[in-house]
Parts: sequence; structure tokens; C-alpha cells
Amino acid sequence: MVEREIKGTLCSLMQGFPVVTITGPRQSGKSTLAKAVSGDKPYLSLEDPDVRQFALDDPRAFLARLPNGAVLDEVQRAPDLLSYLQSRVDEDGRMGLFLLTGSQQFGLLSGVTQSLAGRSAFVELLPFSVNELQKAGQSHSSLDSMLFTGSYPPIYDRSISPTAWLAAYVTAYVERDVRLLLNVQDLLQFQHFVRLCAGRSGQLLNLSSLATECGIRHNTAKAWISVLEASYLVFRLRPYHKNFGKRIIKSPKLYFYDTGLLCWLLGVQDAEQLVVHPLRGAIFETFVVSELLKTKLNRGEQASFHFWRDSNGNEIDVIADLGVKSMPIEIKSGQTLNRDFFKALKNWLPLVGKEAVFPSLVYGGSDSHVQNGVRVFGWDAVAEVLSFESATGGVGARNNTR
Repeated sequence: MVEREIKGTLCSLMQGFPVVTITGPRQSGKSTLAKAVSGDKPYLSLEDPDVRQFALDDPRAFLARLPNGAVLDEVQRAPDLLSYLQSRVDEDGRMGLFLLTGSQQFGLLSGVTQSLAGRSAFVELLPFSVNELQKAGQSHSSLDSMLFTGSYPPIYDRSISPTAWLAAYVTAYVERDVRLLLNVQDLLQFQHFVRLCAGRSGQLLNLSSLATECGIRHNTAKAWISVLEASYLVFRLRPYHKNFGKRIIKSPKLYFYDTGLLCWLLGVQDAEQLVVHPLRGAIFETFVVSELLKTKLNRGEQASFHFWRDSNGNEIDVIADLGVKSMPIEIKSGQTLNRDFFKALKNWLPLVGKEAVFPSLVYGGSDSHVQNGVRVFGWDAVAEVLSFESATGGVGARNNTR
């Protein structure tokens, strides 16, 4: 079994809040995690029609049958229950009474923040991180295998190919969520839209261009992107707000949370195809940015990341906000280091001066070290990028210094 890094964060929050809400994509392990930390609390899924109907018809009686709390799965399916839950936890006064889970950001978060303001803490659970897989002895022998397989837990729990599972996942969950959130008349057109988005992962998001290519209106494209975000399939990386006297790009970049799903949408049939795939660099960049997000979220911290690009095409792939300082991170998919990998950092650092700390590079190789003042991380050490204990003297336990 893969131990989830966020477990400690979740247990800590249960000591200080009567309700803890776990959000994330479908099949990311939310229910399994909730059961693991809830002790002997009963588990009820609001996806079950009988359970959901009971909760909607008689919410007071429903909660009365749970004197010591419970795990309520996919609670966004019964949003009215949350108002009654507020009264219940206020009267009881105990911490860690209820664990709520849900997969749709809009439906769940709006209801919880309105009805349980100040009573619920939030954690976001994404699919497995590289670090979690390594600790469980399920790490991949190659980068291409990692990118192709992705990180959804069921792929690691069952004897099934990523291609077969992801095809069923899209049909069973993604398309169903679309019908719940939007009245999409042409599902085939929406599927085409999702695949077009896959081809743009790691690129600037141009909704007008996307809408034109898909044959839909701009507002429709905007709404469909929101649905993909609400379902935890994609996220937007915002541009860095400081321009340092230069004209900067203000459009966000689009990323998928999982490279396995991204590869499936792009029609990649096996890991070997990634070696020469024209979008390999974008897929690798998607992988690294997603792993950085997981590192922050698993700590219970806000994932404050941006990118920077000026009108001349100069760019830093990721800038991590460290309060009054910023950490620039470059991402290169090549397995052999060369001086061009450091060019963007070399050009950017003089612009920001002392504001930038711990300049870092993540690349497709496996050697981690410090080179010319830049911390270099192999793809399988990406979890160490946001660790600063050894920032001045080395990188991780495997490092050597050049």
C-alpha cells in the first residue's frame, strides 16, 4: 500500500477543526485516505442513490444516525446537507467529527465555504507523487515509463494497462461530470475540445484560438475550461506579476494534473513513443509542475507558483513564491546537461538581484548536484526541489558538487 504524504497534515487538521474536507480528482484516493484516518467512523457515499435520497429527504434524521461523526463521500451530491451539518457540529463541539470528500471544486467548495465557514479545513489530494511511489517501492525505472503511466492510484493497485484504465476513466467520470455541470449538447465536440487542450499543455492559454479551432464560441470555451478545472483535470499557471522594466506576457499557461491522462489524450500508445514525441518537452514540463504542486499540497501549504515570460520570449518556467523571496525553476526534458539549460536562469537572475534565491533546474537525467550556483535535480528527485536544508552545500543525499 502506498503511504500518502498528506496523511500527517490531515490528522493534524482533524485536531483543530470539527470538519475536514478532502478535495481532488476522482480516483485520486480520497475515500481510501479518509477511511485510513477516520478510525471506526462509518463511511457513507452520497453517490449511492439510497443514501443520497435519505440525506436529502430527512437530513436531521440522517445526521442523527451518526452520533460520532462519519466519512461522507462525494458530499457535493447533497449540498443541502451542509447547512444541517453546521448546526450539528456547533452543538457537538468535538474536533475531527466529520470527514467530507468531493471531486468537483465548484459544487463542493462553494457549499462548504458558505455553510461551514470557519468550521472546516481543506486539503487537496492529487494522484500519487513520485516520492510516494519511491517510498512504496513502486517507482518507475525510466522517465518515459513514469510519464506514460501517470499517477492515478488504481493503475498501481490493479493488473491493468494505463491505456485501458484511462479510457474507462474518461468515459465513466469525466464525461459524467460534464453532464452534471454543463448541458453539453455535442459530447463529441467536447471530447475534441479536451484533446485540443491536451495539445496545449505547457503552453500559453489562448481561449479565442482554442474556440476557433474547436468550432465553438469564446464563452463556451471559457466555460468548458472551467469544467475541466472543477474536475481537477487541468489547472492554470498565472504569470509572475513583476515585469522588471520589460513588457511581460499576461496570459496564463495551461497544464494537466496527470501526464498519464495527457498521454492518453494525445494518442501515445506506449512509453517508447515518448522518446521522439514532438510534445515530449511539454509533457515533461507538465510532470514537473504537477509534482511541485503535490509537494506543496501534501504539506498543507498554499501552492503559490507562477511563470515569467517577456515579449521577447525570455522565460522562467516556474517561480515559487517564498514570501519576500522567489525561487526560479527551469525545466528541461533532455537527459544530458548542456550550458543552454542554464541560459534562462543566467539572463533572469541579474534582473531580480537579491530577490531570487535557490535557482534550480530539473532535467530528464538522474544526477543531482550543484553547478555554477544552480541546484540541479534529476527527474526522480523532483520532490527535493522545494527542500532548502542543504541548499547552500549540496542537493539531497545523493549529490555531488561540480
